[in-house]
Amino acid sequence: MPSHPPEADVIVVGAGLAGLVATVELVDAGKRVLLVEQEPAASLGGQAWWSFGGLFLVDSPEQRRMGVRDTFELARQDWFGSAGFDRDEDYWPRAWAEAYLDFAAGEKRAWLHQRGMRFFPVVGWAERGGYTALGHGNSVPRFHITWGTGPGVLAPFITRVRDGVSAGLVTVRHRHRVDELVTVNGAVVGVRGTTLAASNAHRGEASTRDAAGEFELRASAVIVTSGGIGGNHDLVRAHWPARMGAAPGHLLSGVPDHVDGRMLGIAEAAGARLINGDRMWHYTEGITNWDPVWAAHGIRILPGPSALWLDATGTRLPAPLFPGFDTLGTLEHIVKTGYDHSWFVLTQKIIEKEFALSGSEQNPDLTGKDLKLLAQRVGPGAPGPVEAFKEKGADFVVADTLHDLMAGMQKLSPEVELDFAQIEREVVGRDRQLDHDFSKDAQINAIRQARHYRGDKLIRVAAPHKLLDPKAGPLIAVKLHILTRKSLGGIETDLTAKALGPGGQPIPGLYAAGEASGFGGGGMHGYRSLEGTFLGGCLFSGRTAGRAVAAAL
Repeated sequence: MPSHPPEADVIVVGAGLAGLVATVELVDAGKRVLLVEQEPAASLGGQAWWSFGGLFLVDSPEQRRMGVRDTFELARQDWFGSAGFDRDEDYWPRAWAEAYLDFAAGEKRAWLHQRGMRFFPVVGWAERGGYTALGHGNSVPRFHITWGTGPGVLAPFITRVRDGVSAGLVTVRHRHRVDELVTVNGAVVGVRGTTLAASNAHRGEASTRDAAGEFELRASAVIVTSGGIGGNHDLVRAHWPARMGAAPGHLLSGVPDHVDGRMLGIAEAAGARLINGDRMWHYTEGITNWDPVWAAHGIRILPGPSALWLDATGTRLPAPLFPGFDTLGTLEHIVKTGYDHSWFVLTQKIIEKEFALSGSEQNPDLTGKDLKLLAQRVGPGAPGPVEAFKEKGADFVVADTLHDLMAGMQKLSPEVELDFAQIEREVVGRDRQLDHDFSKDAQINAIRQARHYRGDKLIRVAAPHKLLDPKAGPLIAVKLHILTRKSLGGIETDLTAKALGPGGQPIPGLYAAGEASGFGGGGMHGYRSLEGTFLGGCLFSGRTAGRAVAAAL
């Protein structure tokens, strides 16, 4: 049998954020790396490029300048109250959560700042919760938007990887799809797979799967950083949690097609244990992209708290399921209605102040670091991309009267009979709560409370007003779809990112990071995320894996 000398010290499978960070750590340690990626070079950076660039930081200078007092203890209380760890398999996820919180409250910002990353000065408040102090949600704003959004997060690591290529330490193999992890005597010693035909697909577009050959590569260690399952709706439905009811029949994709989950099964076949597969993170505020890049391409609305949220029939969602408060709680409620869509009802005044769209391409001011364009956010009118969706998007209805608005909503969902009388009761009843400074409506009170935070009052939360006030119009309704996004479970790993087998023993030579490992340990978020934690999980777990492998070689 022919021998296979190692082509590198380490093989990294997947050139997304976690894979790039792991590669950078290995380059800094002087190790030789083979970075293997099934997509063409145009998609270097993976899902992170498309992101809004939000990062979870604790007690940052940006928070302090906005008057936000945050502490490690408060962040830990919020994280564990959201995670709800309750399984035997949560031993390592808990440990990773503790380690990540130390990182987010400690050296994370300085480490990123040293690499040239900067942050938008207004800290966002995502996943506000609305339950008790020990329940789900962020007690304070912690969503730090990277100056440059997703591309700005990737830039320092891509630059360093390219430096590694120039130095002869990194070889990037695009169009190399791993089909198998090579094992010898129980240890992972390399990868085997298919060389795919060259593709001119642009970033995010589907690339051909035509085979052009085969390959086998050997190394002392393999790090799997291949992402999750969000682009594979069959896998999403197969793992859909029973606690949330039946999986929706209609889904939009918040990630490109290549986020297919293939490497999870391949790692499992090599002995890795997959845990928490039924924990996942999908958004409820998805809208159909009028200018799609990939199949079923959806964009998430990042809403402020003021829009009235109705189910598919026109019944208001219960407290505290308001926009931006509890993503998975809202998802569970919507799915159990028996329908896979819901509605926002709002005004032009609300959309101008409160609607942002997730994604680097939907925020040209922040992504392009354009101060002149950024200044328009505090002026009249909605951001250009939001107005483009209002004008061209298939899910928007604009009308001057509530009756006309409801007629437009019914036209967009002919399969569901809307209860016009119920919608009118909800709108009029909500508006009556604004006749005085007192209210029993929890959403009205939450809006007023949110405006005590300078950041929300400045650019995020509209002054409370009646939906039927003509001066705030026109009225707008938005049909919202469920949008796939993240896997919260994955390959179980210890605190050095070593992949573990069914008995808890490390698999020699195999490591995992990023979404493939549930962002660390096989699911460091537990059941729920606090937002701004996905990119951070890729950064932290990729760094951990790279440093651990470098130290072990």
